[in-house]
Amino acid sequence: MPELNEIVAYCDTLLDAAAFQDYCPNGLQVEGRGTVNSLISGVTASQALLDCAVQAQADLVLVHHGFFWKGEDACITGMKRRRIQTLLTSGISLLAYHLPLDAHPEVGNNAQLAARLGLVEQGRFGGGGRAADLACYTTLAEAVPAAEFGARIERALGRAPQWIAGGGDRVASVGWCTGAAQSYLEEAARRGLDAFVSGEISEQTVHIAREYGIHYFAAGHHATERYGVQALGERLAAHFGIEHRFCDIDNPV
Repeated sequence: MPELNEIVAYCDTLLDAAAFQDYCPNGLQVEGRGTVNSLISGVTASQALLDCAVQAQADLVLVHHGFFWKGEDACITGMKRRRIQTLLTSGISLLAYHLPLDAHPEVGNNAQLAARLGLVEQGRFGGGGRAADLACYTTLAEAVPAAEFGARIERALGRAPQWIAGGGDRVASVGWCTGAAQSYLEEAARRGLDAFVSGEISEQTVHIAREYGIHYFAAGHHATERYGVQALGERLAAHFGIEHRFCDIDNPV
């Protein structure tokens, strides 16, 4: 069985975790057993996911949304205590990657979403040219009706996106960034993109889309970020010869 520190070092290097200024620590957040035979992956380290890992007798939980976010109460009480106690009592480690997992060109959330939507990345924006450029864009091989592009998202993710029809009848160029990346919409519009896809939507997003003349598709924070952690888990399973299972905790947001 591989050592826990081998897996952590592999992920840190693969995702270039040290290059990102993030809102949480990336990498090993809770240390459990020193060896790993089985891995459970999921989007968020919720109690339901941790219970899934305990039931599966997993050694390691891999997530996109872990613990210890900037600005949160640092006290280990209530919900946080129960979650951490579940890990420590069971000897399960927690490995979490936020922005590094969004950005990776192969196993990243944006890359995996693009693959499911049939998009080929041509460039990035959103980080001022730094390593944290997260949003992607492309030009479609052929322009499609905006409603048809929305239907493509629904088929890929199994849920209809919330569509703000701010643009013209057809979509020829698209930007995307998974999760809560609606703040990139203005830059997408300034770049002349016809549509932008992300996970969440805010009240002001509607007005921005309409006034800039760009389509906005809010496809779900959870729904758009299910695939990067799965791809990374599958890579770890293949590389280290360990068991891997993705546990999808339903989330309508």
